[in-house]
Amino acid sequence: MAPKRHRFVQQRESRGFTQETLAEAMGVDRSTVVRWEGGRGTPQPWMRPRLARALGITTDELRDLLTVSPPRDERQDYALQHPERADLGTCALLRTEFQELGDRYDREPSAGLLVDAGRQLSHVTLLANEARRGRVQRELRTLHSDIAALMGQLVWDASQRRDHETAKSFYTESLGIARYLHDRTLEGHALLRTGYVALYGARDPRAGLALFLQAAMTAKGTSPALAGLALLHAGEAHARLGEADACERALAKAGVHLAKAEATDAAAELVSPAQPGRLAGACYLYLGRYARAEQVLTVTAAQLSERRKSRAIVLGNLTLALIRRMEVDAAVDALHKAVDDLELTRGGGGLNIVFAAARELRPWRRQARVQDVHDRMLALMAAT
Repeated sequence: MAPKRHRFVQQRESRGFTQETLAEAMGVDRSTVVRWEGGRGTPQPWMRPRLARALGITTDELRDLLTVSPPRDERQDYALQHPERADLGTCALLRTEFQELGDRYDREPSAGLLVDAGRQLSHVTLLANEARRGRVQRELRTLHSDIAALMGQLVWDASQRRDHETAKSFYTESLGIARYLHDRTLEGHALLRTGYVALYGARDPRAGLALFLQAAMTAKGTSPALAGLALLHAGEAHARLGEADACERALAKAGVHLAKAEATDAAAELVSPAQPGRLAGACYLYLGRYARAEQVLTVTAAQLSERRKSRAIVLGNLTLALIRRMEVDAAVDALHKAVDDLELTRGGGGLNIVFAAARELRPWRRQARVQDVHDRMLALMAAT
């Protein structure tokens, strides 16, 4: 498809940038520049002054270059005007749009995705309520459940994991649709997300553990991937409770389920190869096994080069493990890398962990390197 922002492309080329070199200069992926040029995404406000300088223009001129109506597929436009005529082709287009949002989640600030996700949720809700009965309506309601779960995730992350009630309201919406459809995988996913709020938001490991175990039990017959992921988080809940043996058992059971997951698993995209290491590292950190946590988290961080929100969380936990082993220089290095990711993504989970790590560095605050990373943390806080 031809670029929608032709003048933006011309300005980039006039400055000697390829898509790759501009992406490198801005600290984003090439796919992000492609979305800017195609009208499917817009640079975040905090990024625009730097982008304008790179392109040799003012921020007002940049705004003019970016002004374009978002592309809309003719089939989708027609379906929104005649929702009773939505077909499987419409469903496929909407599913692709949802997957693109999911792909952007780990690279972009959640606040910038909320408008796109909210618009899609509104469209899918309209179509699902009016579409013909049968497969088309089921596909739309399934997508409705998925988008509601994503909205909860985005709201919670954008609020730095403070707005528990709004997030839970979206998860409840997703759960209700899943149960209406008798879809055990969707139901398990909504329970898992609700467990995240309990464990990481309300800091209630008992409530989180109950929800994770319920999610695993719900999904085990339909999605080994989701059951395994739920058990990984159950392991962390046990670790936060100081239950080392129960934690190890949960991690082992998770490994059994994940080994059974196939490419056709409906929740396969929720589990990355680095997921077990990310959760196991957090478990060892809470259990006070800092050397083991450092080992696992170092390997895991190296596997997450394309998933910056997740990597920031891992690097934050790695910083904590290193501080508690009194390896201050290494801890500062890890914290700088975490801040690199958070400057681009503003991930709520990562922000919470790195701020906690920064507080643990206070005994060394007079050291120049620690002062430098504290200065970056203050700037990050001011921009968030």
